[in-house]
Amino acid sequence: MNYHQHFSFELPTRIEFGIGLVDTLAEEVTRLGGKRVLLVSDRGLVAAGVVGRVASILTASNFDVVTFTDVEPEPEAEGVTAGAQLCNDEGRDIIVAVGGGSALDTGKSIALMAKNAGHIRDYAGLEVPSSQGLPVIAIPTTAGTGSECAVWSVISEKALNIKYGVGGRNMTATVAFCDPSLSVSLPARLTVGTGLDALTHALESYVNKATQPISEALSEKSMELISRSLRTAVFNGADLQARSDMLLASTMAACAFAPTRLGLAHAMAMPLGAKAKIPHGDVISILLPEVMRFNVNANLEKFARIAAIFGVDTRSFTLREAAHAGVDAVAQLISDIGAPTSLAAYGVQESDLEQLAAESMESGNIVVNPRPATAADLVNIMRKCL
Repeated sequence: MNYHQHFSFELPTRIEFGIGLVDTLAEEVTRLGGKRVLLVSDRGLVAAGVVGRVASILTASNFDVVTFTDVEPEPEAEGVTAGAQLCNDEGRDIIVAVGGGSALDTGKSIALMAKNAGHIRDYAGLEVPSSQGLPVIAIPTTAGTGSECAVWSVISEKALNIKYGVGGRNMTATVAFCDPSLSVSLPARLTVGTGLDALTHALESYVNKATQPISEALSEKSMELISRSLRTAVFNGADLQARSDMLLASTMAACAFAPTRLGLAHAMAMPLGAKAKIPHGDVISILLPEVMRFNVNANLEKFARIAAIFGVDTRSFTLREAAHAGVDAVAQLISDIGAPTSLAAYGVQESDLEQLAAESMESGNIVVNPRPATAADLVNIMRKCL
């Protein structure tokens, strides 16, 4: 480590973690001074009974609760606008967001727009000036996006085929309220996508040019937990130890990439998700092995360390062999859990690739990728994923 090179690490969000933690939610709302709650979630969690459970915990302690569940799988700006209007019309003073990344991103965005004029699009980018929003308690029910402690929310406008990130101190949850028991009912298909998103957060932060010691440590532990427990969480979702490992891994990975950003997989995922309507976890799982193969020679030591984290005995390997074994170990995990592997399956065609690459090059994740990449490189990576 070169200690002459300055680095900084800041985490505005307080993290609370534990099995059964959700039962203490009313105490947390009181601690933050809330009285009139806007409960943000999605219709799937209404049907699963999770929203009702959270609402009953709050109403039992005499909190006034209004529910907003018009959250799309890839959160829409229209939903943010509607939620902020409801929040202000009903005089809400705190947001409790429950769900996966879509619900948490929507909840954080509603909190911001309840205190700021204009459209959520006006705040796209990093640290666009804004006023502090309402306090947010983020309760994840998936283990992947890390939105509960990330400084970003990703918003879509499907009518315009665009997707953008809104990031900064004012786009963070006040408290990440992480209870692994809430993820036990997550279907295997969603466990796959969210788990690989968490892995990619940790891995891209770990190997990129902006990484630093605190992020590296968080990334290593996150990858260790995922390599140990993602298969179990997919095939035996009732295993609470595996669910706990995955939720902690997801949260740690989000903390890791907050100051470092990510890499090519996430750079390309944004336009692919917007144009081809591919769920984020799916597009990440498709891209990650080819992105790793592109990057491996730019950071042999880190990729070799990934092999060791995934349990590969590399003692007889050269450094290069160990590094490529790290790529193979991740590809094997993706295969084992049945993740998607083809962009063509979602309708992406060769004729789409140049435009997708051009849009990907606008991402801030390009400049921190361990290997310099051109638009032609991105076209080639996506072509291999068709």
